[in-house]
Amino acid sequence: MPILNSEKLIIAFKKLSNFIAEPSEDFKNLIFSASNHNAWFTEAEVQRALNSLHQMLNQQDLETWFKDIRVSDTPKKVGLILAGNIPMVGFQDVISVLATGNIALIKLSSADDKLLPALLAQLVKIEPLLADRIVYVDRLKDFDAVIATGSNNTSRYFEFYFGKGPNIIRKNRNSAAVITGNESAAELALLGHDIFDYFGLGCRNVSKLYIPEGYDIKNFFEPIEGFKDIINHFKYNNNYDYNKSIYLVNLKHHYDNGFLLLTEGESLSSPLAVLYYETYTNVEQLEELLSSKAEDIQCVVSNAALKLDTAVLGFGQSQTPKLWDYADNVNTIEFLNTIN
Repeated sequence: MPILNSEKLIIAFKKLSNFIAEPSEDFKNLIFSASNHNAWFTEAEVQRALNSLHQMLNQQDLETWFKDIRVSDTPKKVGLILAGNIPMVGFQDVISVLATGNIALIKLSSADDKLLPALLAQLVKIEPLLADRIVYVDRLKDFDAVIATGSNNTSRYFEFYFGKGPNIIRKNRNSAAVITGNESAAELALLGHDIFDYFGLGCRNVSKLYIPEGYDIKNFFEPIEGFKDIINHFKYNNNYDYNKSIYLVNLKHHYDNGFLLLTEGESLSSPLAVLYYETYTNVEQLEELLSSKAEDIQCVVSNAALKLDTAVLGFGQSQTPKLWDYADNVNTIEFLNTIN
């Protein structure tokens, strides 16, 4: 098998970034028609995902990332079971496998089986040596390691089948926001992106708010008013209406701004179109609480200087990860380097 090196890979990934910025007409048509296959993949949300990938694959970050990468000259087969909750969500796993010189055996999600293959086909056009490194499979077999992303239920299945060999098995995670009461309206407007981008379907989307005791919810609702058009999406609207009716019938206290429901709850995972919130009085105690939930948290957004092992990001940054912002805080490159 032809040998790849970091220089070739950096050039290929950067050229792919250029393609994302100026795609072909065929790819533009695919972006436009994506919602016909998956109603959540609107043109705006697909473009949002592509913009994030374009930012991720910048020259400086690629060079920084590759400093910690050992490109193997004896490729291993790495099985990838990809999620389909947001457009091309498995892209980082795929390029991590390719960057380490390995072969990606890709089990696509039926919810996202067109955009990612089209993007990777373009990558192969850019660097033909990658053609044999990208293999699509219906069932994983003859692999040396596995990276599987799914729910808490499917993770038990993954553990049973893949737990004996090298693996990264991901379960449900959610993200949280900590409000101090000192935020500007502009910062809270940015928080709207952490909540509403991709309709709130990603593990990096905020589904839980921690607010100081006595906080006026109006101070949160007013700055996010710019996201009100989300209610015009029929699937999001269905979820909003359903949850609102449940709260009204059960006389459950909640806040409602016409496109988002806010209700008190301890869980990190809230229904779609709903945010759970908890109040706090002491930052140190809140840090202890968040630390105890670290296994269930993807990231935290806040302007507070929180002392957490979990990634703490500024408002509006949860959906624009860097190459080294690995899911579940597990360094994918370190894992892949150990199997080579």
